[in-house]
Amino acid sequence: MYPYSLTHEPPITQTKALFLALLCAIWVGTGLVGHDPWKPDDAHSFWLVNHILQSGDWLVPAVAGEPNMDKPPLFYMTAAIFAKLLHPMLAPHDGARLASGFYTALTLFFTGLAGRELFGSGRGWAAAIILIGCLGMLVTAHQLVTDLALLTGCAMMLYGYALAQRRTVVAGILLGAGTGIGFMAKGFIAPVLFLLISAALLLFRNWRTRPFYSSLAIGALCALPWLTIWPALLYQRSPALFAEWAWTLNIGRWFDYARGGDYDETFYYVKILPWFAWPALPLASWAVWQARKKVLHETGFQLLLATFAVMLVTLSLVPNIKDIFALPMLLPLTLLATAALSTLRRGAANALDWFGIMTFGLLAIVMWWGWAGLLLDNHAKITQWLKEYQPGFEPSVHTAPFWIAMAASTLWLVMVWRVGRSMRRAVINWAAGTTLLWVLAMTIWLPWLDSGKSYRSTVASLKRALPSQYNCIAGRRMDNDQRATMQYFGGINVRRHAQHACDLLLVRGGSLEEPLDNEKEWRKIWEGGRISDRHERFRLYQKTAGNR
Repeated sequence: MYPYSLTHEPPITQTKALFLALLCAIWVGTGLVGHDPWKPDDAHSFWLVNHILQSGDWLVPAVAGEPNMDKPPLFYMTAAIFAKLLHPMLAPHDGARLASGFYTALTLFFTGLAGRELFGSGRGWAAAIILIGCLGMLVTAHQLVTDLALLTGCAMMLYGYALAQRRTVVAGILLGAGTGIGFMAKGFIAPVLFLLISAALLLFRNWRTRPFYSSLAIGALCALPWLTIWPALLYQRSPALFAEWAWTLNIGRWFDYARGGDYDETFYYVKILPWFAWPALPLASWAVWQARKKVLHETGFQLLLATFAVMLVTLSLVPNIKDIFALPMLLPLTLLATAALSTLRRGAANALDWFGIMTFGLLAIVMWWGWAGLLLDNHAKITQWLKEYQPGFEPSVHTAPFWIAMAASTLWLVMVWRVGRSMRRAVINWAAGTTLLWVLAMTIWLPWLDSGKSYRSTVASLKRALPSQYNCIAGRRMDNDQRATMQYFGGINVRRHAQHACDLLLVRGGSLEEPLDNEKEWRKIWEGGRISDRHERFRLYQKTAGNR
């Protein structure tokens, strides 16, 4: 299936394979533990996981007791299992976040298998390394977000398509399981992608074969349990919740969006892909350009181009547009980029290599300089900016993170000096550079980041301000995420609709205090918020003595 000769590429020895596996493991594992749930996506997902841990309800996703039916619960269930298995060794949010590493590792595994199947021996490692080097993966792959399970499902589907002409049954199982995992993670988008990619491939004569038809049939059968069991159980539990999930939040919302005709962000992903998919996008473009005369006749290129086109169009025409939703498009681009390694000009490879070394080397120096400036309070401009961004932060040296950061920086210098000359060098050095920056961010910079992104200190301050005796706390403009935050960090139960019954009122607002409806009935006893967020403040009011 693969069109390029690999004779001029040095083979990946067992030692090199172990080194690349270690690089992937460090990249995947760093940053999964050691910090609180961060706003917005990381925290929101954990409150759904925490509901499972507290209630034992694995069927209906909920936050602070309120059903949250936007997505099926597979990712939350997986995270809850990790949290249970690793308790009390890890805090629940740290244990839950290991589910992100689990799905990311599976994505790298199946992407590597697809790369080897499509473009030959040695290309599997190249595909995995290119994927971890993509800038769009760096932060998202370490957050507690359901999109990582969807990404795993898409990677399984791509590997299934790659195998369809050679191993029909295995391909069908992978197609069905990938579609099912994607469905149970994000809903209907995965089955839609399966249908549209399959239809697009059937436009090419190479794919209109008996083995491919058989793989599609097996895939549909294998996907059926994934697509029916949870919806059937949900319908038995509550037809209203089933209707809310299936129609209000999914199918119906898409139809409303389609009828509305508001497509201002249709080309959003086209605009972000140049940085989001760097360096996969330029390498993929080069591979397609080099094979332009035969690209439509090669099954591997047909698969990847059709997949990318379907994903780009489909994801651009959904009601909600976010950077994170572009993750599936990285898979075909990454696999196309692996094909470029055989044809990439040495000058271009060296340019990408030196660009990565200089860029990441400079950024690492800036990160060390900024950290040292905070520690020494050297009054440099970057130090003043960092202090203004998070006022009140007190820097300190933590021994273990410091030496981990030192070791990572030293190993990076040794690696860029010692990595052998090959077309793979550029992508390996790029992946190593992104890993270095992430290690620095999650070691010496983690206290600074955590202090601004976590609500722990805010809730602790609120808890100290609570009266020794009170009836209950009502909330105003407090969504379920904020209510869950108060419960998790401080055991504070904020009621949603009980302003008249409670003697305490917690209001979420902006930097300027807004007057209450019955201002004379309340007096403010506390105000606080995250130190890095000047636009979100919490204010606690107590009923005056005469109005209790």
